[in-house]
Amino acid sequence: MMQFAWQSYKRYAMGKNELRPLTKDGYEGSMFGGLSGATIIDSLDTLYLMELQDEFQEAKAWVEENFHLNVSGEASLFEVNIRYIGGLLSAFYLTGEEVFRIKAIKLGEKLLPAFNTPTGIPKGVVNFKSRSWGWAMAGSSSILAEFGSLHLEFLHLTELSGNQVFAEKVRNIRKVLRKIDKPFGLYPNFLSPVSGNWMQHHVSVGGLGDSFYEYLIKSWLMSAKTDVEAKDMYYEALEAIETHLLNVSPGGLTYIAEWRGGILDHKMGHLACFSGGMIALGAEDAKEEKRARYRELAAQITKTCHESYARSDTKLGPEAFWFNSGREAVATQLSESYYILRPEVVESYMYLWRQTHDPIYREWGWEVVTALEKYCRTEAGFSGIQDVYSSIPNHDNKQQTFFLAETLKYLYLLFSEDDVLSLEDWVFNTEAHPLPVNHSDSPGRGGGQL
Repeated sequence: MMQFAWQSYKRYAMGKNELRPLTKDGYEGSMFGGLSGATIIDSLDTLYLMELQDEFQEAKAWVEENFHLNVSGEASLFEVNIRYIGGLLSAFYLTGEEVFRIKAIKLGEKLLPAFNTPTGIPKGVVNFKSRSWGWAMAGSSSILAEFGSLHLEFLHLTELSGNQVFAEKVRNIRKVLRKIDKPFGLYPNFLSPVSGNWMQHHVSVGGLGDSFYEYLIKSWLMSAKTDVEAKDMYYEALEAIETHLLNVSPGGLTYIAEWRGGILDHKMGHLACFSGGMIALGAEDAKEEKRARYRELAAQITKTCHESYARSDTKLGPEAFWFNSGREAVATQLSESYYILRPEVVESYMYLWRQTHDPIYREWGWEVVTALEKYCRTEAGFSGIQDVYSSIPNHDNKQQTFFLAETLKYLYLLFSEDDVLSLEDWVFNTEAHPLPVNHSDSPGRGGGQL
């Protein structure tokens, strides 16, 4: 599947950000500020991991010869960080090839103007042309998942460059979040980078919130369990989520609702389905009386997310699913019924498999493989579908970069031995790019073995 996705991209869209498989051409989009080759950078570590050596060399050659950073558009700070910087960092740590390290650091430097705000909480958009921000934007807000998902990459940028500025920027974000009042211990999704106050009381473990929580527990793990502040923030946040957002449906499905100023929306987004894996990952370091509870909770949430797949005609899950008026784990309107090759459910299967070795997770993963092949494979690559409840697929004409970075990588790891990218030695960023755990007593860091 990876080979087919890559070959299709190379044939019809090489150098562009994404492949459009139906029209057999490439797509640039506006998210990356003029940067190209998002699929290439996102694929590097997957190609390397799967030992697709020729394809990896093609990707590396493109980075060396054609990946230019002299662009002048407006880019999403978050997307450039998780896809480009994450992809380059992983490629460096896996291979020791200098080109990846140098480009990661240079790109990191281009993101720094986003932090020029009164609070140091970065804006969501960075203008690659200008070095400053106009503060006519007093009403604008930054998104928790975005400014909260820089920590892992920026610490590695400091480590690889010797420049402390990257680590200082993300430590300041954490300082602001530690100080601010949190309603019931919950973190709302929108914060003003000007005033440092929450903009509205919407809380979600799905989109807008998701990877902030993930980066707390992973910061603890990546620090070889020395970053106690991250650990404490994670368990405090998880307890608040458990107390205020966790529900069990009449049919017995455990889910994490969304919170709007005290009123619950009884739905989960596909994006929230990463949380089963996150809770499993964090269960080991919880207080002893909580460990079994968190393992069970991780399994229950992952089962609920599996149900959102099992209850569709394609056996692929919708973008969002509800628990109301007798309907459970299904989308209730067409606008939420699409599937865009997302990885979060198979990500949780992978973590649960590694923790329990219960064969059910491989069975569920294989169901996804079969469904992807049946409904998302086109003549020229993989495409999302517009309605998971229709067995006649209506393709959306987009092979997302994260399909190669995440979905296929997590599926591959689900069926690999546990020592392939061992969770003792590697932490995955939110785009599934593996970053090494900082075992400070270990010899050289670059060119690490799988």
